[in-house]
Amino acid sequence: MAFLDIENLNLSIYGQPILKGVSMGAEQGQILGVIGESGSGKSMTAFSVMQLLPEGMELSGTVMLDGDNLLAKSESEMCAVRGKDIGMIFQEPMTALNPVKTIGDQVAETVLIHTGTSRAEARKIARETLNRVGLPAAQFPLGRYPHELSGGQRQRVVIAMAIALRPKLLIADEPTTALDVTTQAQILTLLQKLVAEDNMCLMLITHDLGVVAEVADHLAIMKDGEVVESGETHALFRDMKHPYTRALFEASSHIPERQEDAEISDTPVLEVVDVVREYALPRKGLLGKQRHFRAVNGVSFRVAKGESLGLVGESGCGKSTLTRAILGLEVLQGGEIRVDGISVQAGTHMPRDLRRKMQVVFQDPYGSFNPRHKVARLVAEPFHLLDNPPRGPARQQAVAEALESVGMQPSDADKYIHEFSGGQRQRIAIARALIIRPELIILDEAVSALDVSVRAQILDLLADLSDRLHLSYLFISHDLSVVRSITDRVIVMKDGELVEEGETEAVFAAPRHPYTRALIDAAPDLQDALEKEAV
Repeated sequence: MAFLDIENLNLSIYGQPILKGVSMGAEQGQILGVIGESGSGKSMTAFSVMQLLPEGMELSGTVMLDGDNLLAKSESEMCAVRGKDIGMIFQEPMTALNPVKTIGDQVAETVLIHTGTSRAEARKIARETLNRVGLPAAQFPLGRYPHELSGGQRQRVVIAMAIALRPKLLIADEPTTALDVTTQAQILTLLQKLVAEDNMCLMLITHDLGVVAEVADHLAIMKDGEVVESGETHALFRDMKHPYTRALFEASSHIPERQEDAEISDTPVLEVVDVVREYALPRKGLLGKQRHFRAVNGVSFRVAKGESLGLVGESGCGKSTLTRAILGLEVLQGGEIRVDGISVQAGTHMPRDLRRKMQVVFQDPYGSFNPRHKVARLVAEPFHLLDNPPRGPARQQAVAEALESVGMQPSDADKYIHEFSGGQRQRIAIARALIIRPELIILDEAVSALDVSVRAQILDLLADLSDRLHLSYLFISHDLSVVRSITDRVIVMKDGELVEEGETEAVFAAPRHPYTRALIDAAPDLQDALEKEAV
């Protein structure tokens, strides 16, 4: 029997089957990767192990941890296990952390709940644990709050909370999905280090095959609540007996087909010229000198008609600030932004015709829609930018055509956004951006949270729309594999400045700047991981 041994786990909620005979396991000091698309049952398997399930559930099977059957324990007994013997890391650290409590108090809370130590001793353990996860006392005192930390630093705090009492099992549910590539590499290295030091078992849930190929000892591939294939990581990828495993593998390295003779005009749709954006910082003292932080410093580039330009860089490099400036939402302290030769004057009235030329697709489609409105109204929102927007049957026809152009059905217009999957919501977001036929679409991390197969479908859609409608894209992402597959050129930002620019393949094949090389090296690559293992 393995240290973590899940056997024939079945779960139904109000009679609806969720998990069907799930079996998987791993030993101490090993990493078990659980792979699958949204809705495959990955997270529900983890919640079954923790016994954090909703009302109306029926659970059967066994979950053995170090010879102890967790499913036989009462709720009060599981309360003693959670946090002490089993720790859990969630995908979104800001949601998992309490914004009004310091990081020291939040890590110490786990110690206080499960041990009889004093508050002073609990804070001492919290300090030692934060040091272990790379948050030293000099830069990260216990009195810091979550909003004062970056995304990667917050994730380290969540990891510290989970490992404070050195649990036997650590469950990490998509712990790196929202992080940039270098931070992701640091978090994965940290998790591997903690597994080795504490000899614990790690259950790593993710949809990124490149991540698990690099770190996992064993894999379980899940689809529709079942494990369709499992085994030692590299043996599984070498054999890939199940069609679904092969489909995931192919989707992870998918490159959209584009017209080889697709014409890219010399006429620029977007021109960014020596753009400077500064923010005022708090004064030091009552009579202190006003200080400024320069988020974007002298950035210049252009996007031609029909061209797809990638913008990459770590969190805090200035990508989002620059995006807001292009959209006219940030006032510039220097330089100029022009769309179709017309200057974008942020902070003043922007002509509707100029706004009509630009549309944006955000990372979280659900968060960018009003859940109380039907799809017809959501997709038609940009019509307010037109002098004579279509009405009545013409409006319905325009919405239907926009939905059909992204592979949706006209009947979807009468549904609410919660009735769709993540990939379908992103298609609807693209339909909304397309409905007034803009010349430039800004895609801000538009596929980073999607499963690999859904991501492949969206990239195919974007390539097809670009070819058919001669659209221009500014593709902002921390996922280098996506940028490489969809863009013609790429620019790299670091600390508010452009450090490299060029044809996409040329930059990836022979990066000139050390920072670009560091980004490429940090990105998990499934093929590279398997080739290294083979050697």
